[in-house]
Parts: sequence; structure tokens; C-alpha cells
Amino acid sequence: MTTRRFLMNAGRTSKQGVQINVGKDHAEYQAIVNTVTMHPDDLKELGVAVGGTIRVRTEWGETTFQCQEGKVPVGMIFVPYGPPTCRLMGGGTDGTGMPTSKGWEVEVEKV
Repeated sequence: MTTRRFLMNAGRTSKQGVQINVGKDHAEYQAIVNTVTMHPDDLKELGVAVGGTIRVRTEWGETTFQCQEGKVPVGMIFVPYGPPTCRLMGGGTDGTGMPTSKGWEVEVEKV
């Protein structure tokens, strides 16, 4: 199975902010935080179709995401904050109270 390294950025989306009003247990919110956005060329290189699943691994943990294509640079993935990204974070906050979530080097493989 092909494994490739990417830079991962996590953040909040406007859709995620609106959805929080109905709750984090709602299916639509769960779909948001379990979806990764990738450049179409990266999806093709990994052999993953839109809607397919990838495993993302860091030194602290791993989780799976469904894929969508979007406007992100080649070699970068974007994931909204949520329980899946928490599985990937370490405990260090560099004094900010929030774990570092930008520019992580992660391993990605097709599931």
C-alpha cells in the first residue's frame, strides 16, 4: 500500500461553526469533522476516489477520513478540528493552551 507524507493543517470552517448550533453529535457535524480536503492530483497519486477513505498517522496516533477534493496546495491536506484531529495531536501547546495544529508532517495511506 502506498504511504506518502503530507503537511496537514487543521482549523475551523464556517460550516462547522454554523453546525455547532445543532450539536456535535449530529450526523452533519460528524461528516464535517471526518472529511479531509486534498488536491485532486494527490488523490489520484494515492489512488483514492472522492468519497474514499485514507488513514492519517502522526507520532501520537492515527485516524481515518473520507476524502474530498478542494483548493489546497499539492502535498497539503486540510481537516476541520474535531475528535479525529484530537487523536492526532500531542499534548504540547508551546504555552498557548492549544496543541499545535498547523504544518504537521503526517503519513497518509489509502484504506
